[in-house]
Amino acid sequence: MNLSEVRQLAETIRAEIGRAIVGQEKAIDLMLIALFSSGHVLLEGPPGTAKTFLAQCFARVLGLDFGRIQFTPDLMPGDIVGSNLFNFQTSQFTLTRGPIFCDLLLADEINRTPPKTQAALLEAMQERAVTIDGETHPLSGHFMVIATQNPIEQQGVYPLPEAQLDRFLFKHLMEYPTIEEERRIVAKHGSRFGAPRPEDWGVETKADAAQLADALTTVATVPMVEAVANYVVDLVRGTRSAADIETGASPRAASMLAGAARARAAVDGRDYVIPDDVKALAPAVLRHRVLLSPAAQIEGRAVDDVIARLIDQIEAPR
Repeated sequence: MNLSEVRQLAETIRAEIGRAIVGQEKAIDLMLIALFSSGHVLLEGPPGTAKTFLAQCFARVLGLDFGRIQFTPDLMPGDIVGSNLFNFQTSQFTLTRGPIFCDLLLADEINRTPPKTQAALLEAMQERAVTIDGETHPLSGHFMVIATQNPIEQQGVYPLPEAQLDRFLFKHLMEYPTIEEERRIVAKHGSRFGAPRPEDWGVETKADAAQLADALTTVATVPMVEAVANYVVDLVRGTRSAADIETGASPRAASMLAGAARARAAVDGRDYVIPDDVKALAPAVLRHRVLLSPAAQIEGRAVDDVIARLIDQIEAPR
């Protein structure tokens, strides 16, 4: 698969999702880039902004095996990864696989469950494998987590630990639609009752595992010149010395940002990465990886504003 075919595939996926989803173009683009760079996505927003439905449409268009976990306060790690159960007929333990054994996992309202259960995803997200009773079981090569969470100021939520957040490539803030988009939503969905399903809107599968594997291989070959690679490092390291940031982004953030920039270039059909690729993706890569200083929090500064100021201050290559 060449770069023009990767671009065409991305356009096809966008168009097919658009049959059911109104707006949310930024979220769809980030999910595509995450898919082509083997990353995971965290969607944060108030209820009713189509986070779950978007993930369902995304999985259907790609033909991925879809799994869903509704995170609740009483959910246990074994409910996610599975467990070995004793079979009295054979007198042996048999592995009962949990819903994590899929291609695309929707971790719905992930911050509704305590950190102990959230941590069950750590190994899966990093290594695409899970360990049960000392035995490691590989997951799908296309394994991807799309997690949703309600804003942390809502009741009954548990903030995700830093180690968990660091494994998400992007954190995207789902906003309410514009007035025109909301009118289209009402016109399109207002006559139906119950939870929407992608197939109800004619959303069809437009890709297969072989195409996705070819696209990932193509994206990995997109070159990044040294000046742009240094710019990625400068941005990430800048978060560690900024006055308003107490804890900066990790080296993993730099690697992930570089990979995502390559994917963005490929989705645009380019065989080179430009500084604008890095600038466009940096907020979604960094916003969940930095902690503001106490002084910045007291003054009510927003993480996105601090990151935007940092991006403006660090000179991009020309």
